[in-house]
Amino acid sequence: MNKRIKKTIIAIILIAIIMSNCIFVYGANDFSVNAKASIIVEENSGKIIYEENSKIQNYPASVTKILTAILTLENCKLTDTVTVSKTAISNIPSGYVIAPLFVGEQMTVEDLLYALMLKSANDAAYVLAEHVGGSVDGFSNMMNKKAEELGCKNSHFVNPNGIHNSNHYTTAYDMYLIAKYAMENEEFVKIVSTYQHTLSATNKYSKKDRIMKNTNNFVNPNSRYYDENVKGIKTGTTLQAGNCLITSTSKNGFDVITVVLGAKTAESKFSETKNMMNYFFDNYEYTQIHKKGDVIKSIEVEKATKETKNLNLVISDDIKAMNNIAIKAEEIEPEINLNEEIVAPILKGQELGTIKYTVDGLEYNAKLLAENEVIKKTYYVEILIGAGVLAVIICIIIVIKKKRRKNVYEVNRVE
Repeated sequence: MNKRIKKTIIAIILIAIIMSNCIFVYGANDFSVNAKASIIVEENSGKIIYEENSKIQNYPASVTKILTAILTLENCKLTDTVTVSKTAISNIPSGYVIAPLFVGEQMTVEDLLYALMLKSANDAAYVLAEHVGGSVDGFSNMMNKKAEELGCKNSHFVNPNGIHNSNHYTTAYDMYLIAKYAMENEEFVKIVSTYQHTLSATNKYSKKDRIMKNTNNFVNPNSRYYDENVKGIKTGTTLQAGNCLITSTSKNGFDVITVVLGAKTAESKFSETKNMMNYFFDNYEYTQIHKKGDVIKSIEVEKATKETKNLNLVISDDIKAMNNIAIKAEEIEPEINLNEEIVAPILKGQELGTIKYTVDGLEYNAKLLAENEVIKKTYYVEILIGAGVLAVIICIIIVIKKKRRKNVYEVNRVE
């Protein structure tokens, strides 16, 4: 082999080593989101998959309207009629989105909610706030009370729409809590997952040309970001807040909420969210560890009949664990705790212990039940044998006593 060939082979090997190292380093890099704050949470388990600055205060812009909508739904009927006041439409700074609505216009709560959540109409927010809370300040107090009830610790709201105010702030984690709560309301989900809605004609506006289109591209069939698995929920943008987006996605048995606060561009709030969704669904799965009725352990029961003393303990429920695909959930050893004293008799289905799996930081628990009845052993033979032995002993004692008496009598007679 000449020197040129040797050098070529060595060069190829070196290139391969460098490339493999680069791949390794790239694969080892942590996932990141280009925004001021972000979080990914799987709703059903509450597991935080990823977070960055999730408890740092930021301005929320129009994602504020999620809280406005759920408070409205909880305090009004969709068919309620609301009259638009002058104050509701005169306090909106230039540049902020409006429906538009008109002074004295009578509208249903339902139409106002579609204007609020699809087009992100700020005038609709003020109208609803005055209707539900009596005033913007009164409604803001309701918002803060509800946020506190939901566990939000770093939020404060002073208006129903997110129009910038230095005292109006929240966090990615708090917005997750609010979004999760809101998505439990079926009517809310119906509204935020709708692409467009036309406002009804009213006493002040006879045309039916006010079409409210959803600003969330994930529910827009004409957008390249459209995703049939996305159920909403809300966008938001101000100069101070940056670009914000909260999204709820249901896929592969998972319900995932993503929050992005302060993305750099209108486009990036969608691209960053898409990356977050892909990160979750590419890396997490459900693993069926056990099915209800699986035999977990076999034991020998004390004081049981020979036929029933060997007992199988079966699991009370399915155990289906959420885990990162890098974790082999089915290979994880469980923690089994049995009752201190397990003796016959035992009923079929009786709880005799518990089983716990800890998978990727989450706990999954179930009961251990008796697969069949265990009959208590009877002791008739032992009792008879014992009685016989006792009778023999008594007889022996009686015979011995008689012999002693006889011996004493004979001694006394000789004397």
